[in-house]
Amino acid sequence: MSLTEKETLRYKRQISVPQIGIKGQQKLKNASALVIGAGGLGCPILLYLAGAGVGKLACIDFDQVELHNLHRQIAHTEESVDTPKVTSLKLQIEKLNADISFTPIFDSIHSKNAEQYISQYDLVIDGSDNFKSRYLVNDICVKLNKPLVYGSIFNFEVQLAVFNYRGSKNLRNIFPDPPEPEDIPNCSLHGVMASTPGILGTLMAHEALKIITGLPTLHNEWLVVDTLNVSSKKISF
Repeated sequence: MSLTEKETLRYKRQISVPQIGIKGQQKLKNASALVIGAGGLGCPILLYLAGAGVGKLACIDFDQVELHNLHRQIAHTEESVDTPKVTSLKLQIEKLNADISFTPIFDSIHSKNAEQYISQYDLVIDGSDNFKSRYLVNDICVKLNKPLVYGSIFNFEVQLAVFNYRGSKNLRNIFPDPPEPEDIPNCSLHGVMASTPGILGTLMAHEALKIITGLPTLHNEWLVVDTLNVSSKKISF
């Protein structure tokens, strides 16, 4: 599907990037992506994908907005408190870019519905906050041969990888089994600075946009960024 005159004007600055151009913008328009989670990662991921012109977006989340979410979940507002997060996101995305399609899925992802949801989209970006969901999403993406952008946070450290893309490995190739529940860090206990999920969410959106447009992405590399000391490293796997 070609770009309209309005879209060409809207995305002019992005189209001007030599590696994107008109063809890249058309790829974005024709692409679809499913985001798991509408929280601290899902909010920046979806806002940037919508802003960039990804034509078909969806988000699955079963939570409602709570007051303590607002310091970091930037797509939600005080007026959104006690409403489903995906409903709140839909309102914000429609205000940002009414020309794209956004599907709010007020549900949890589990073994009985994951394949049905994931099968409908070109790629998946996992902004979930628990390992049960992360491993389930990874396994279904492997089964359906869908690229997966993965991210996690612990205090000031963010971690990022791209799985199952162009022959790359997946989460179980690095960590065959999920950690024990008592070993899992929890932001409710350890806290999270407002901007930290924004840093990771933006990086995850960036990798997703590169996948769609065919630009180089992380490949069998685990990126670790220490946002406190502003340092980073890549670990090959």
